[in-house]
Amino acid sequence: MKRHLLLTLVSLVALCGRLQGAVKPNPLFSDGAVLQQGTPIPVWGTADKGEKVTVRLGNEEVATTTARDGKWKLELPAQKAGGPFVMTIAGENTLTINNVLVGEVWVGSGQSNMHFSLGGAANASAEIPAANYPNLRFFAVGGKNAAVPQSEAAGRWVECSPATAGGFSAVGYFFGRDLHKARSVPVGMIVSSWGGTPAEAWTSLEGLKKDKQLAAYADAAGRLASDYPNASRLYPQRFAKYWEALAKWNDRHGKAYDEKLKAWTAEVEKAKSEGKPAPPQPVPASYPPLPPASPDAAEPMPKTPAVLFNGMIAPLVPYAIKGVIWYQGESNSRKAIEYRTLFPSLIADWREKWKRGDFPFLFVQIAPYDGTAPEIREAQLLTLAKSPNTAMAVTTDVGDAKDIHPKQKEPVGARLALAARALAYGEKIVSSGPLFESVKIEGGRAIVSFQDVGGGLAAKDGALKGFVIAGADGKFVPAKAEIANDKVVVSSPAVPVPAAVRYGWDNVPDVNLYNKEGLPASPFRSDVSNAPQEMKEGP
Repeated sequence: MKRHLLLTLVSLVALCGRLQGAVKPNPLFSDGAVLQQGTPIPVWGTADKGEKVTVRLGNEEVATTTARDGKWKLELPAQKAGGPFVMTIAGENTLTINNVLVGEVWVGSGQSNMHFSLGGAANASAEIPAANYPNLRFFAVGGKNAAVPQSEAAGRWVECSPATAGGFSAVGYFFGRDLHKARSVPVGMIVSSWGGTPAEAWTSLEGLKKDKQLAAYADAAGRLASDYPNASRLYPQRFAKYWEALAKWNDRHGKAYDEKLKAWTAEVEKAKSEGKPAPPQPVPASYPPLPPASPDAAEPMPKTPAVLFNGMIAPLVPYAIKGVIWYQGESNSRKAIEYRTLFPSLIADWREKWKRGDFPFLFVQIAPYDGTAPEIREAQLLTLAKSPNTAMAVTTDVGDAKDIHPKQKEPVGARLALAARALAYGEKIVSSGPLFESVKIEGGRAIVSFQDVGGGLAAKDGALKGFVIAGADGKFVPAKAEIANDKVVVSSPAVPVPAAVRYGWDNVPDVNLYNKEGLPASPFRSDVSNAPQEMKEGP
């Protein structure tokens, strides 16, 4: 029996050794994957040093490389849309990846409104049963803070069906669905999002270093990265001490508190049955110790600069993608002047890391909400001019004054898909609502010109509203606004010599300017200010 056990252990050790050195692809290359068409396809993973790795897609395309320092990377030739294909990856072992498609791949990222699931959307009950799109696939990246860039992200590819769609990003789903229908090719959505997170957490240390205005963020990310080796070394010891302290607390206070809670629960039930008020809940003699901070983040929430780039974006690079859709800004709304620099820096940073040129970067102008001032929407509008090959979906008509997570997600995804079709695929369609271009003062009137008027300007549901006007004194008053020759003429008897015009300049704007294609105009002000905001904390 002992000899048999010994042989078994030896065999297991040998097997573990072989598995450790076995060729393995990055988790992005797994069953159900979607690969980007029309461009060389990077494929990478781990293997023993010097191990020869061969990748085949379908029956013909083959690429070979040799692993160095435990890693390998190669490129498959560009492919046309189609599938399903089988991908084989061979080294000392051979892996088979099934049901691989080639089509269009987009990354969806941002905070909670990108993370918001289809199951919570306004039309979920009708949409989910109809979500039978096997060639639309989602890869949801597991949430992870990291002090330094990671090489792998947790997740798996999932086909879109009524059984799975409810858990998908709602914006990602509607975008992917519309794109899939319009382009008639497979679509893969890699969704990497986390609620309540600021843009600096999604920007790399190198990206933050490139602008002096972001120096404080770069310093914070740099300190976390430099402290990481020592913090990682000490973390197991600190965690062991935490468990010891927790056990002592449990012996001294925890067990007694559990008994008090049991007795209190019984008293509550008794009071309820007798129609009496419930007794107050007891509190422990002392509270349990807190676990040590993770070496991957300086804060409990993932708000530290660069940690989400490191943990949730770096592992995706250099997966071949067509572009990015982005819904974020709520967590930076009180620093909107800074966001004018930070957001374009994030876009440039991702493009630099992917090394795919100025790939399309489409973003959502955050929706109206009582706690969100208009300056953050302005910062997003200004990003269009600062960052090439970008487009913005306006959401003035689908917000919720009392809920920062509006449930109308279908129009958001639809508008992003229109932007993709125009910007990424060159379709000759109207893809944006009217965007402020210039204002000209003539005889007591302000004449406002717009880009993206499409088939013409239109006031929805009545007279045009949402415009205010001011003279040199900067005192804005409600204004009369009329459409004339695809311009908006703004005036007020109270302002004989206009100096500035604003539209939708409120936390929750009441506006109705569209183009005839039904796309809303972005809020704007002609008197753009560079002064930092002094904003009170909101909800």
